[in-house]
Amino acid sequence: MSIRKAVIPAAGLGTRFLPATKRVPKELLPIVDVPTIQYIVKEAVDSGIEEIIFITGRGKSAIVDHFDHAPELERKLEEQGKHELLESILEVANMASMVSVRQRDPRGLGHAVLCAKDVIGDEPFVVLLGDDLVDDPTPCSRQMIDVFNKYGKSVAALMRVAEEDVPKFGIVGGHSIDERVYELDTMVEKPDVESAPSNLAIVGRYILKPEIFKYLEETKPGKGGEIQLTDAMARMMKVEGFVGYEFSGKRYDAGDKFGFLQANIAYGMKRRDIAPRLKAYMRELIKGS
Repeated sequence: MSIRKAVIPAAGLGTRFLPATKRVPKELLPIVDVPTIQYIVKEAVDSGIEEIIFITGRGKSAIVDHFDHAPELERKLEEQGKHELLESILEVANMASMVSVRQRDPRGLGHAVLCAKDVIGDEPFVVLLGDDLVDDPTPCSRQMIDVFNKYGKSVAALMRVAEEDVPKFGIVGGHSIDERVYELDTMVEKPDVESAPSNLAIVGRYILKPEIFKYLEETKPGKGGEIQLTDAMARMMKVEGFVGYEFSGKRYDAGDKFGFLQANIAYGMKRRDIAPRLKAYMRELIKGS
């Protein structure tokens, strides 16, 4: 079965970026001049996804609006002969079919995914977290879809992390079954370093079979009083099986201030109109430090 739908949870309050996110959704903070969430949607579309399901909360309507047509702006750009800019915003409006589902009571990532149940129906789907950017010639979601198609099991994206960062992530254990692919037998949400099964962390991308909804409905609130997606996946793993995939690409945590700055510099360096001046400026800064 082909994977046609993607869920993007976007109901968080973005408190790490206050005061900037008091009125502006954190997902719309730009990496250079492109909102973070647009990179996420583009990854999904470039991976073959046809329908995007945003899980939003109060004050997040601007996210869906960003992917809609803006007739007044489009007309103005046309009149001014700014055809390149016009094409860029038309491309955004035509990326994919968009659906918005309100998460009225924010109770964690697991609950956010569960909110998409009626829209997803009985088919596998991708989950992409809006804070995680992965830069690679082959989109991270495409890599994972290929793994899903080969093994027929749900897939979690994995990345090796430093020992001190282990308590910040869901951590897995298992054994290698192919290059970068692991059959998982353990999942623990934010364990202590001493009890962690490895330093392989789950990060921001999942391919989930629809059976996950049954496990989410049965999952009780865990750490922080939230319904943890990792807890539901761990129970599903024991019955349905689960694989982990150590993806190819550079990951940026755009939900962290330093990671956000890293992403802006890295993506700026990919731009011909910016890179030469950015390089010169960074050399200047290093000299003066």
